[in-house]
Amino acid sequence: MKVPPGACDCHVHVFGPAARYAFAPDRTYTPPDASIGDLLKLQKHLGFERVVIVQPSVYGTDNSCTLDALKELGGRARGVAVIDASTSLEGMHEGGIRGVRVNLQTGGLDDPRLIEEAARRVAPLGWHVQTFTRISILKGLSALPVPLVVDHFGLPAERADVEYLGDLLKSQNVYVKLSGTHRLPMDPGPVVRALVAANPERCLWGSDWPHPASGPRNPQVVQPFDRIDDVASLERLHGWVGDAALFRKILVDNPARLYDF
Repeated sequence: MKVPPGACDCHVHVFGPAARYAFAPDRTYTPPDASIGDLLKLQKHLGFERVVIVQPSVYGTDNSCTLDALKELGGRARGVAVIDASTSLEGMHEGGIRGVRVNLQTGGLDDPRLIEEAARRVAPLGWHVQTFTRISILKGLSALPVPLVVDHFGLPAERADVEYLGDLLKSQNVYVKLSGTHRLPMDPGPVVRALVAANPERCLWGSDWPHPASGPRNPQVVQPFDRIDDVASLERLHGWVGDAALFRKILVDNPARLYDF
């Protein structure tokens, strides 16, 4: 399957080498290395020209691995950082960062104010806030001064969650990443079709490469990545969307606008 020029994978991670980039001591899992070379092979395999590297939770607020990857990849890449109150944002925009991630799900957190605080912090830079959390947490969120990007469909547990997210896409400056379909407890096809129908201008696609283990996690051992066929995932998206113009919006136009390509 041929993708349109300028296609962007909006959700990948880079790990390692472990000897160079130290993991956070409070991480919930320990991944193998996933190099920039491996990422470029995936990009070529999919036919993608652009990529968004998302800071993984295992590095905490030390964004060195992500920033170094952005520097090596140059203009084809943008990044999403993880910050706390002590993180200096100076130089990050020039380094390719265009948003910050608030990962409530991995840490078992449920306070939407953490998302709101991050939004206030990055608003002067024109960035967005990306969050990995459940729809139920989003319901307690106040309107933000920046775009909100919802990871992995917002982990919907039922049809009502999908409908709520669709309403957000229609009424607020909210994007959704159509990524991690293997995490969904329901058939992903109708979910994708419903969200694209709600607002195709606010849908993004990410492979979630290299697919950190989605099952039980143990930070004391290196856990292999989930085995996911990224080509098959992209082909399923194409089938669910079913329209070349909409497919281009999701892969090219929407990422270009949000990530400032």
